[in-house]
Amino acid sequence: MNWLLDLLFPPKCPFCRRLLDSGMDLLCPKCQRDLPWTEGAPGEKSVEFLDTCVGPLWYKGDVRDSHHRYKFSGRRAYAGTYSLLMSQCAADRLDGGFDVVCWAPLSRKRLRRRGYDQAQLLAVGVAERLGLPAAPVLDKIRDTPAQSGQTDAAARRANVLGAYRVKPDKRIAGKRILLVDDVVTTGATLSECARVLRTAGAARVCGLVLAVTAEKT
Repeated sequence: MNWLLDLLFPPKCPFCRRLLDSGMDLLCPKCQRDLPWTEGAPGEKSVEFLDTCVGPLWYKGDVRDSHHRYKFSGRRAYAGTYSLLMSQCAADRLDGGFDVVCWAPLSRKRLRRRGYDQAQLLAVGVAERLGLPAAPVLDKIRDTPAQSGQTDAAARRANVLGAYRVKPDKRIAGKRILLVDDVVTTGATLSECARVLRTAGAARVCGLVLAVTAEKT
């Protein structure tokens, strides 16, 4: 059956969109070699209220274009490749010991418009690969303008302040949490989510993203 699907829908690399040899391949050899992989301390983002935040890729070039297709053009199947890269990054660069994987959720309004929550798909995939439970710990209780439309870090922080809460039926006191999102830029969204989790008693919160935006110099 897989060969028939490959014939009807030839698999493509989610980053460069070259044809893959098989649907079992997740990346083409060129992207495996040439994507802007993060390494070491420069690829770790300092975000308030997070113990650390890591991601496997820099947010530029084919990574940025691929992410735009994933987020805005319905390419939800990319989540399989993305979550594999993210889980490998977590295994390599975080020391484990997490109790649950959660995500920075969309508002109900934006979820209805988009049809899927891109961070949730990543969190579920990461959790499955790491052998951890994934849970909808957070609610977004206020619809906010897109962070990409905010001009600076202060505006991004103000935009999401008070926008999230821990679900009333979730008890996270003492829990060690892996918080997933797709991209970290200033870190405002992840910081606000982590602040809410810390206030509710989380013992540890680490961030995991697909891609990290480089600091401007």
